[in-house]
Order: sequence, then structure tokens, then C-alpha cells
Amino acid sequence: MDLAIALRAFVRTVERGSVTAAARDLGISQPAVTKHLRNLERHVGARLLERSSRVVRPTAQGQALYEGSHEALITIDAALEGVRRDMGAIEGHLRIHAPTCIGAKHVHGLVMAFQRQHPAVAVDLILENRDIDLIYENFDLALRYGRPSGQNLIIRHLGWIERILVAAPSYLARRGPIEDLGQLSQAGVVIGARLPAPRDLLSLRHSTGAMVDVPVTPVLRTNSAEVIASTLVSGHAAGPVQRLLVADELAEGRLVRILPDYEVRPTEAFLAYPSVRFMRPVVRAFTDFAVPALRSIDGLAVRHEAEQSAPTASSEHRVAPEPSTPMTPSMG
Repeated sequence: MDLAIALRAFVRTVERGSVTAAARDLGISQPAVTKHLRNLERHVGARLLERSSRVVRPTAQGQALYEGSHEALITIDAALEGVRRDMGAIEGHLRIHAPTCIGAKHVHGLVMAFQRQHPAVAVDLILENRDIDLIYENFDLALRYGRPSGQNLIIRHLGWIERILVAAPSYLARRGPIEDLGQLSQAGVVIGARLPAPRDLLSLRHSTGAMVDVPVTPVLRTNSAEVIASTLVSGHAAGPVQRLLVADELAEGRLVRILPDYEVRPTEAFLAYPSVRFMRPVVRAFTDFAVPALRSIDGLAVRHEAEQSAPTASSEHRVAPEPSTPMTPSMG
């Protein structure tokens, strides 16, 4: 029995709560994982996992083995990668999660630029608009909107996602200028599916810091930031949008800012990765490469007037785990 392979199969099964999911993550067959688990239980002389029709959970002995082995395996991987790094090679596999908007527009390009420098790095880039559990879902890095919590994470503050009001010149030529909040209420707008408050109120902040709720008339709701940007550029409607999605269109005059004294409250962006004793060299290399590039994006403000007690832009912060058992499938 290869003890290291068996332990990796066991750890991933505990974290995923499924032999099938562990096999998929490890790139081996489900029967192979089952064989590794059976051999490991025979080696230690104890039952390590309890299986039901829906989930696989560790026994008390299995939980103890998981706690003692999962970070050790990560440390071993990091040490091996560190030797290869010292020999001048950054290589390995990265799993990265990001929101679809900034992911497609910016993170995708960063990944390709990083791979041009380090061709031996393979990347899974998953773009979704949902929160994830980095440990349970086996991600190395995640770009998050809003401060991460509830996991044992290291986070790096990237900046503030600016959301501004814009329209195409063709829309304003057809409809007329939008120079006050009353005119905005009468205009047709495109909005995110979860953005407005009940009764179609758009919450805006004035440059003075005062907040105001403006009734709006949505002609299109969508959960796609790309659809919002396309709708605005086509002149179909006005509305709020993340500045980082339309920076080029604003520079080229295909969109113009309306009511520049107002904006939707900005959202903080963070880069998060699991807290382990040693960060894998490929993760550190990508983080060092990506953070300055992300902070330079037009529309992601490193310091914002809304920022009060937030961490400084260059700092790293540990998010402590909630008082519970170590990462298990129930925390997903």
C-alpha cells in the first residue's frame, strides 16, 4: 500500500463527503479510491468512515486521523514545490474561483499572462456568482465580493468595486438628458436581479455620503453583469454598472456617466486562500503576480471614501474558523 496516496484519498473523501467527488478531484476512479480507503482502514486497524446513502463522514478515529494528516500533506506538497521553485521552476495545479463579471473581464487575462511566464502551471478557473467553501470545494484561491468569514482563511484586501450610473449617448439622444433623480425615476433602466430594494428602489449614495432611495422603472432585470453592460452599450436602457466592466466603453465615449455625484454603494473585494502552515509556491507566485494587477484595474479603487476601518491595501489578515469541528462537508 502507498500510504501517502491512501491518506490523500482519505483526506479528500472527508472534505468532500463523497467517494465519487474525491475520485473526481484526485483524477482517479471511484473503485481506486474505495480500495485506498479499505487498505488504510486495514493498515490502522480501525474503521475510519461511516457511509450512508447520501454522505460519507469520519468516525471518531477517522476525525483524529484527518486532523493529524490533512495539513501535513499540504505541507509536504509545499515543500516539494519549494524544491522545484529553488531549481527555477514554478509548476503545479491551481484552482481559482471568481465572480463571473470580473472573472471573465480581468481574471481570465491574468491567468493566461501568468501561464505565459510559467508554462508548467495548469489552472482551473471557475466563474460563478456564489459563495464557496475553499476547503470543501478544493479551491486554492477565491476572489470574493464582501469580506470572507466563517472559514480558516488568509485574506488580502484588493479594493472597492465602484458601481456608477451610465447611459449610451444614443439612449440620451433619444430619451433626453438625465440630470436629476426625478428624471432617473422616469427613465427605463437595466438592473441586477438582486440589486434593488423592494418596490424597485435603487439605493444611491451622494458624494457627500448621504444615502437616498430612488424609485426606478426596470425594463430589464438580469443576473448577468455582461448582459447589463451589453444592454447599456446598445442604448437600450440606462442604469448602474460596475465601472471595471465598462472602463473601455467610457474612455471611448460609447457610454457616459450620468448623475456623477451619485453611485451605488461600493463593495469590497478580497483575495482569499486557505490558511496552512506553508503556502504552496505556485499559489504564492500567482498571488504575488495577480494582486498588483487586480489593484490597478480601472474601477477597483484601492482606497475609497467609504472605507473607514477596513484593512490597509497591502495587509494580509487571517480569518479564524468558527468554533466547530474542522472543515467537514456540513460547512459547505
